[in-house]
This record gives sequence, structure tokens and C-alpha cells, in this order.
Amino acid sequence: MRAPLSIIIPTLNAEAGLAATLEALMEGLSAGLIREVIVSDGGSGDRTQDIADEAGCVIVSGKASRGGQLARGAEAARGEWLLFLHADTLLEAGWSAKVSAHLKTGRVGYFRLRFDATGFGPRWVAGWANLRSQVFGLPYGDQGLVVPLSAYRAAGGYPEIPLMEDVALARALRGRLQGLPCEAVTSWERYERAGWLKRGGRNLMTLLRYFLGASPDRLAESYRK
Repeated sequence: MRAPLSIIIPTLNAEAGLAATLEALMEGLSAGLIREVIVSDGGSGDRTQDIADEAGCVIVSGKASRGGQLARGAEAARGEWLLFLHADTLLEAGWSAKVSAHLKTGRVGYFRLRFDATGFGPRWVAGWANLRSQVFGLPYGDQGLVVPLSAYRAAGGYPEIPLMEDVALARALRGRLQGLPCEAVTSWERYERAGWLKRGGRNLMTLLRYFLGASPDRLAESYRK
């Protein structure tokens, strides 16, 4: 019986965190859960692709756009289930047993978010993300997503947009999402640079603008500023 899970990681100059992310996945290989790890690169100029190659990952390359990179990774996948994961996110120890149990449900799963930092800011931002996911069914990409390939295709997959691709897919999968009893621990650096409350508020405003009809291209341009 072939391993069921293809893991897809979008990257762009991700050498700082990719090795640790891949190392945390190794327990899934030992458990016979992972069929392949696909690194979908957007044209990195650092050692990202070397790290992926040394780890035995499948590498696909193309234009830098998270939605497009995720879509290309999914197109290359051969597993019956897909796990989409950011390059700076670590799944906590024991994740493979919990994901294996979840596969039996046939539902779409996402992880609880936690930052690798302490204090009010990290707790507030992660707490809101977990509440938003549970109440509104809108997990973001840094929480990871475990989805049957058939459901992913039926929902139309990730749109090739520069921002909000995770929200677009979550909305298409609404009603099938279920939280996993496991944490995804993601990097604090982006929030620390911008300020926890400021970046959290900006993320919320971006989400509201998206729901009100703002184009993902315009949102991405504003977000980068």
C-alpha cells in the first residue's frame, strides 16, 4: 500500500527555516505516511533548492506567487491526500499519528497556530487565528491544510493570485473543515518587525477588504508596503 500523503511547501529564499521544517516532517516518513515532499520554488536566489534537493524533495519551479506555487505543487503530487505547509512552519512532535487518524474522517483538516515566541502579542494573534478558523472556517496558510486530492480538485484548487489564496480555498471548502489536535509552530519574525498588534490589525483589514471585493493584486501591493 502506497503512502497517502503528498506534502507541498511553497518557497522563496527560504533557506533560514526550510531545513528545520523538513526535519520535523521526518517522523511521517518513519510512520509510512508521506509519499513525497514537493518544494514549489518561486525562483530563490539562496540555498533553498539545494536544501530541498539534499533532503530528497521533489522540486518544481515557476513564477513567484504563493497561489501559483501551491497550485503547481498540487499538480505534481501523486498522493491521495495533500498537506500544504509554509516553509517557516514546524509541525509539533506527534503530528503524524494525529494526521493519520484524521485521514480516516475524509474531512479537510488544519492545525492550531502557535508562534515560536512568548508574550501577549503572539498569544493574541494566534488566539484570534484559531478562533477565526473555528468559528468562521477560515484558516490561513501558516496553519497548514490537510485535504483529500479529490476535494481539492472539486473546490477548484488554489487560485493563481498573489494574496488571499488560502482564504479563497477555505471558502470553497466551507463545511468540510475540521481542526486537528496538533499545533503548527510558525516564525515570529514578520510580526516582530512590523509589531504584533499592528500586523495583526493589518491582516484583519486585508481580509475585510478582500470580502468587500478588493482585488488580490491590489491587496498584495498594499500588503508589501
